[in-house]
Amino acid sequence: MRLNVNPTRMELSRLKKRLAVAVRGHKLLKDKQDELMKKFIDLIKRNNELRVKVEEELTKSLKDFMMAKAVMGAEFLQEAISMPAETIKLEVTRKNIMSVSVPVMNFVREGNENASIYPYGFLSTTGELDAAIKKLYDIMPQLLELAEVEKACQLMADEIEKTRRRVNALEYVMIPQLKETIKYITMKLDENERGH
Repeated sequence: MRLNVNPTRMELSRLKKRLAVAVRGHKLLKDKQDELMKKFIDLIKRNNELRVKVEEELTKSLKDFMMAKAVMGAEFLQEAISMPAETIKLEVTRKNIMSVSVPVMNFVREGNENASIYPYGFLSTTGELDAAIKKLYDIMPQLLELAEVEKACQLMADEIEKTRRRVNALEYVMIPQLKETIKYITMKLDENERGH
């Protein structure tokens, strides 16, 4: 299908320039798409590694919590962990990966620098509770990184899809239309030349 334009030399010149821009734009978008895919695959690998590690550690921590609950009783356990030793806030900034704004998350700890991670006295609690809390405390940075990487994967996938649609629109619609129209105008101009 060709564009509906007047077959003039000026229009031909204008369409040739548009075609050159479209071809260059197509190449740039295709390169961007390829680079996005490489980064996306790296992120997916990192996501899978983190997920396995985090799930493994959370399972261990949950087992320790269940043991502590069985030994101490649910009410005692609840009371022991009801007053946290510190406050942790989440700070979210952004970084740019191939024109995709992805989150960068960091914990900001508030409270006494030397405070214990255990919000209770050791006299009335069990070693399993200590182990569970220590495991949770240690896995928090990886849990945060997992959230960051998963969000980045989602945003990158959206950008890859948008870029793919643009690449396809240029490759299968705009560039063929421009070529067809240029061919038509060139043919019409040649006919007019022969007619004179």
